[in-house]
Amino acid sequence: MPRTIHLALHPYGVGGPGQHGLWKDSRVAKNASIDINYYIRQAQAAEHALFDALFIVDSQFINATYPAHYLNRLEPLTLLSAVATHTRHIGLVGTASSTYNSPFNLARRFASLDHISGGRAGWNVVTSFDTGTSRNFGLDEHLDYTTRYGRALEFVKVARGLWDSYEDDAFVADVARNVFLDPAKLHELHHEGEHFKVAGPLNLSRSPQGQPVIFQAGVSEEGRDLAAQVAEGIYAPGGTLQQAREYYADIKQRTASYGRDPEHIKIFIHGGPVVAATDEAARRREREIFEEDNDFDRNLALLGRSFGAYDFSAHDLDAPFPDVAHLAEKGGRTGAGKLIERAKSENLTLRQVTELVNEFRNSPFVGSPRTVADTIETWFAAGTFDGINLAFRTTDELDLFVDGVVPILQKRGLFRTEYEADTLRGNLGLPVPANRNTRAPQLVND
Repeated sequence: MPRTIHLALHPYGVGGPGQHGLWKDSRVAKNASIDINYYIRQAQAAEHALFDALFIVDSQFINATYPAHYLNRLEPLTLLSAVATHTRHIGLVGTASSTYNSPFNLARRFASLDHISGGRAGWNVVTSFDTGTSRNFGLDEHLDYTTRYGRALEFVKVARGLWDSYEDDAFVADVARNVFLDPAKLHELHHEGEHFKVAGPLNLSRSPQGQPVIFQAGVSEEGRDLAAQVAEGIYAPGGTLQQAREYYADIKQRTASYGRDPEHIKIFIHGGPVVAATDEAARRREREIFEEDNDFDRNLALLGRSFGAYDFSAHDLDAPFPDVAHLAEKGGRTGAGKLIERAKSENLTLRQVTELVNEFRNSPFVGSPRTVADTIETWFAAGTFDGINLAFRTTDELDLFVDGVVPILQKRGLFRTEYEADTLRGNLGLPVPANRNTRAPQLVND
């Protein structure tokens, strides 16, 4: 089968990081982020367009400077369970922290979503970016990078073990024999590791897709290695075509080095398409969007998020960028480290670094429907992604992409014209994981 593009939808609500002005748009309901009908409509529109998945991000810490969407939004698994009952095919991927959850409870919640949706659940594994989250869970300090990623790897392994608690034919439900469960096919886990001690078993059977699909967003060395070991889908940073190609090749190579099939990990880059009747109109709209969101005070607060929600407003904006390297270790180390390095090498002020974080950058996926389709095809052929995680400011802009770009991709054989399966794994072309507890059939000698 020829390679085809996978598409996921990431709804913005009233505006997350970098979309500071979205809540002011007259087309956006001020309660969008807590309106389940908003998400249901978005999911149904994406499903009508044959998208692979709806993707919901999350964090568990805020202060008053955080983006509008972060201040008042629904918990992902609750949200996706509601969406599941109003959709049939689209995958449902929720973000949940391996640092601030326990494996048994989270494994049970995702398995429940998998059953509710008929095998469409996915888990985006994060180690938690916001250092302030620790104080919401009785801890004085956020865990360091090495500990967080070691915990995440073990967490996923424990969850997968729990999802295999029952063999597929464990529930015989034989009334005549008065047997509901074959006890030989229920398996305790008995896991004892560096971070977790979990007995099991999970009180929930496997879903039609076997296990929820594991997603991850690996940027740092630790993140890329974690993704290569456990992820089946990756949310990649994007960047330029060359940067995206290098990241794609690196992840696929790392995956192979762990003895995994590189085709069993699907890399999604971020895409914020702007589609209009002409290229010129689309570029004008792209610039308008930037100006709508260009709020210096909000950008300064957003910069602080990479350094553990640090308050940079206490510093002189026109003095050299302050020495805050120690704050990056437990926050967004990779991105923060690059900012520190550039600030030092170019002798930048705090004001300049803040402006740098939000400087205008042309998106590659901007133009008429044909131009956007051409660019997507070029990037796909260049080996930069398996899919795109699409974000649109409004439903109107989602509709422009669906009505204008998707048909062109379909005509070129780059995107499906019908769903291949009823599960997220099936539509992504991923195998159903073998149950580690299923015994091989015994050979019988005649």
